[in-house]
Amino acid sequence: MIICRDLHKTYEGGKTGWPALRGLTFSIDRGEFVAVTGPSGCGKSTLLNILGLLDEPSCGSYALDGLDAARMSDNERSAARLHRIGFVFQAFHLLNRLSALENVCLPLMYAGEGKEDMRRRAHDLLARVGLKGKERKTPLELSGGERQRVAIARALANSPRLLLADEPTGNLDSSSSREVMDILLGLAGEGMTVVMVTHDRELAARAGRNIRMRDGEIESPSGRGRPGPQDGEK
Repeated sequence: MIICRDLHKTYEGGKTGWPALRGLTFSIDRGEFVAVTGPSGCGKSTLLNILGLLDEPSCGSYALDGLDAARMSDNERSAARLHRIGFVFQAFHLLNRLSALENVCLPLMYAGEGKEDMRRRAHDLLARVGLKGKERKTPLELSGGERQRVAIARALANSPRLLLADEPTGNLDSSSSREVMDILLGLAGEGMTVVMVTHDRELAARAGRNIRMRDGEIESPSGRGRPGPQDGEK
């Protein structure tokens, strides 16, 4: 699903620039749940932006589902972000003036779905994340955990193959964090590829694999595999 070879990213500044990534090489299989961990400033979010086609490496290569990102036009990158990749952010990024249903409908509207199909799909997704009956609530009327579940439903709207989550539990209490993690684990169990940046070691331990970063490099990639056992399982 993901193949990165010798990824470097250097931002402009000072005499030589600031290196955020220093030669990352790794792959992620379809259906894996991978947690990317490490201290602040180690390059985690930079890596996620490159995987999400929001940024480009300074050198090295990135292939998504067999497509070379460097060969994509701007329109092709936009289409890939719309149809192949779902994004979940720490700050939710929901529109407060819209209902939960309308927030989930947005990607479907951009994809040109008809109104009835769009609303039906949004209803189904909100029910899937446990928010049936709250479709008309605005984000300001929902708890943090509920807002993040709306954000996950929105990320799933166009049936992406890859879900990128940047600190998805960073603003949540422990109970809501577990609920969100259970949803992400369920998606990976159904075959979706999930890459999650997190500082929470307990949550990272539930992923199928950890990639630990330090100073722009991979410090310790763990073994490959599907998501590990749930809490309480052996």
